[in-house]
Amino acid sequence: MGFALRLARGIDAVNERIARLAAWLVVAAVVISAGNAVSRKAFSLSSNAWLELQWYLFGAVFLLGASWTLARNEHVRIDVLSSRFSQRARERLDLVGHALFLIPFALVHVVFAVPFFLLSWRTGEVSANAGGLPLWPAKLLVLVGFTMLLAQGLSEFVKKLAVLRGALPPQRADGPPNAGLSA
Repeated sequence: MGFALRLARGIDAVNERIARLAAWLVVAAVVISAGNAVSRKAFSLSSNAWLELQWYLFGAVFLLGASWTLARNEHVRIDVLSSRFSQRARERLDLVGHALFLIPFALVHVVFAVPFFLLSWRTGEVSANAGGLPLWPAKLLVLVGFTMLLAQGLSEFVKKLAVLRGALPPQRADGPPNAGLSA
C-alpha cells in the first residue's frame, strides 16, 4: 500500500500543478473575449480565430481542472443520499463508484481520444470556419484532460482503499482534502 499511496501523492501533486496553471487560462479567455468584443463593436473587426481560441481556453479550464476538482472532493455527487450514510459507507460508495463508473468512463475516453487526436494531428485538420484554428490542440486537450482524470480516479481509488483498510484516516467533511496524505 505504501508504493500506491506515494504514487497517489505524485498524481495529486501533478494534477494540482496543472490545474492551478490552467486556472490562469480563465484570465486569458476574459482578456481575449473583451478584446474581441471591443474590436468587433468599436472597429467592426472580427476574427473566427480569436473566437475559437476563447472556446479552446474555456474547454482547457474544464478538462484540465476536472481532476483537481475530484482530488479536492468538490465534484458533483448525490449528497441527498450519501449524507444519510456513515463515513465508512460513503468511503465504500466512493470506492465502488470510482471502480465501476469513473475509472471505466475515463479509460474509454482516453482510448477513443488517442486516434481522435492522432488523425487530426496527422491530417492537419483545421476548423471549417474561415480563418479558424487547427483542431488538433483542442483534441489533444481532450486526451490530456481525460488522462489526468483517469490518473486521479486511480489515485482516489487507492486513497479510499487505504482509508477502508485503516492505512489512512478518513477524510473529515470539514477538513482539508486528502488530509491523510500529508504524513
